[in-house]
Amino acid sequence: MAVLLGLAGPAQAGPDGATIYADLCASCHAETRLGGTGPALIPESLGRLQGDRLQAVIAEGRAMTQMPAFRDTLRPEEIAAVADYLSAPLAAPPVWDAAAIGATREMTTDYHAAPAPVFTADPMNITLVVETGDSHISVLDGDSLAVLDRFETPFAVHGGPKFSPDGRYVFVMSRDGWVQKYDIWSLHEIGRVRAGLNSRNIAMSADGKWLAVANYLPATLTILSTEDLSVARVIPVADRQGRPSRVSAVYQAPRRKTFVLALKDVPEIWEIATTEDGGPYSEGLVHSNENGMEEAMGVERGLFARRRIAVSAPLDDFFFDPDYRNLIGANREGETGVVVNLDVGREIASLPLPGMPHLGSGISWMRDGRRVMAVPHLNEGRISVIDMQDWHVVKVIETSGPGFFLRSHDGAPQIWADVFTGPHKGEMHLIDKQTLEVVKVLKPEPGKTVAHTEFTRDGSRALVSVWEQEGAVIVYDSRTLQEITRLPMRKPSGKYNVWNKITFEDGTSH
Repeated sequence: MAVLLGLAGPAQAGPDGATIYADLCASCHAETRLGGTGPALIPESLGRLQGDRLQAVIAEGRAMTQMPAFRDTLRPEEIAAVADYLSAPLAAPPVWDAAAIGATREMTTDYHAAPAPVFTADPMNITLVVETGDSHISVLDGDSLAVLDRFETPFAVHGGPKFSPDGRYVFVMSRDGWVQKYDIWSLHEIGRVRAGLNSRNIAMSADGKWLAVANYLPATLTILSTEDLSVARVIPVADRQGRPSRVSAVYQAPRRKTFVLALKDVPEIWEIATTEDGGPYSEGLVHSNENGMEEAMGVERGLFARRRIAVSAPLDDFFFDPDYRNLIGANREGETGVVVNLDVGREIASLPLPGMPHLGSGISWMRDGRRVMAVPHLNEGRISVIDMQDWHVVKVIETSGPGFFLRSHDGAPQIWADVFTGPHKGEMHLIDKQTLEVVKVLKPEPGKTVAHTEFTRDGSRALVSVWEQEGAVIVYDSRTLQEITRLPMRKPSGKYNVWNKITFEDGTSH
């Protein structure tokens, strides 16, 4: 028996999920698992992504993200080991409260506010170009196309910068929760603060006083003062039963004077008041919703008062009509979308939206006297066009592959729709906004990622990213569709024109 045991040798140990994670995953998700360019990978942020579903993501990757497939790199048992490691809680749960946030606040000591722009360019026609290749933003004159400044940002900018209502200041957020304030007139950073550990996006209140930060980790909404980046409120996010939820996104609803929250893990939508006269919002039974009445239970009112709206399933991606009366929501895992009337606080219609709709990149415009919206599908080469009066599908436009962004402008006759993945990656479909027909397909850099269009203030020029390390911003005449020039950039991604953003220009995501 002893001889047989000796010949058998020591038992083979199973794969070590922690070691595999350190080798293949930590560069994007951080050694701490709290997130970097990729999201945090701990139970609190994974939510419903557990077991076989988590293993499937590791094996197959995730569409329209930087998450690669590891099925050809790792054996099934190694994938299972990584999934088990990610599903295990950290030794101590992360805490990121107001005190921790405030301790990270850094204001730039040599900043002095200029009394007027330090450049001669039109401050309303400035476009910011996010260069992810080396974590910078270029400040571009939309007329001369000169780069006025190029400033360093936090690592992995995400969710789109947000401008103050007058267009002077811009706020930038990174995936690891850093928020940066920059003065466009002075071409100078003002300061930064870490508002979360793993964050999704930011939104500016209509009056420009407050900046909301949507957090995956911890499950909170952080509200900052735009004046000095101090913490105004940290709001834990959980449903009526106390189940916490990641915040997928936060949006400004300017005409409602609220923030609207998409919750990843629970079937609720939240509204947060951004003025002192917000509410009243009741948490319980209501006899009368008339302003001034007290016949309700658990009433919240005033600045940052919260309203809960129950929905049939969690909605993690939103689009709004121009007056922010109706919200169109979808769950990335579902095949349908819903329309929620925010005035009455309930679902009023459903929409067929298969193929993982990307509502956050949707646009709307007037067609034949009726407002329509268009949304790309991340898993298939289709764009759905929907009538926003009776919510029927006007047309499904076929493209050569799945796209991520749609853009247009009042001054441009076409929708610009990219192809982000697949054999036709890099193609840009131009779709007539009235006929809904593809009128031209641009192929400026075959095989390379060409995506995300932004327009100058008057819509006469379209700026498109060659989304590569040694990339460029291609500038087109939006009428003739001829290329005007190329501006070399370091993996340029999103581009954001001051005027288009602060005026909620049709054809621009908000």
